[in-house]
Amino acid sequence: MQQKKISILIADDHLIYREGLKMMLSADPQFWIKGEVNNGKELLLRVKQVAPDIIITDIKMPFMDGIEATKKLCRTYPGIRIIALSSFSEDYLIIEMLEAGAQGFLVKGIGHDELSKAIRTVYHHKPYFSMEITEKISRIIAGKNQDKKNLRHISLTEMEKQIVKLICKELTNKEIAARLSVGKRTVESYRIRIMDKLGAKSVASIITYALKSDLIRPGF
Repeated sequence: MQQKKISILIADDHLIYREGLKMMLSADPQFWIKGEVNNGKELLLRVKQVAPDIIITDIKMPFMDGIEATKKLCRTYPGIRIIALSSFSEDYLIIEMLEAGAQGFLVKGIGHDELSKAIRTVYHHKPYFSMEITEKISRIIAGKNQDKKNLRHISLTEMEKQIVKLICKELTNKEIAARLSVGKRTVESYRIRIMDKLGAKSVASIITYALKSDLIRPGF
């Protein structure tokens, strides 16, 4: 059975890099490059036109950056799948991009194999971070006690905490339901409630909260 093609929209303000990225991705028969743009404003317009499965976006772009574009896209298209691919990996950019709703974060310079793995992982609504980003997130969380007073207090029930932990382990709603001996629709309702409480737009946002709140440990 032929695999479904994964359609991809690329946003980056450097033409040469976009061309190289398209060439790299075109080598995989499962990937379909559906378009390219060079800034966040164009990205919003093109998503509406072509409805891609995956968006790969740089962060620092003219007119509207990748963070602001990601926020707007996640508000308009809940469940949209966005991967940040940038040469900038400062701590605040990682956190802001994940809180905006991105499900993946990669550093430019990665090879074809890791990029392909990231696309396929995020396509299935699971988070993916390159090793450098994973290490940075772990370091950020390790120092969270210094500014823990800034973490907004959110009260989760014991059931909600259990579901958050299982979401972080990448279990589906059906798998979580089986693990907790409840109905799938019950899990779906809890998931919506959790995301509403946390103000989360993606699984990556839930993981960020869980790490900050000590519900899970780095390397979970």
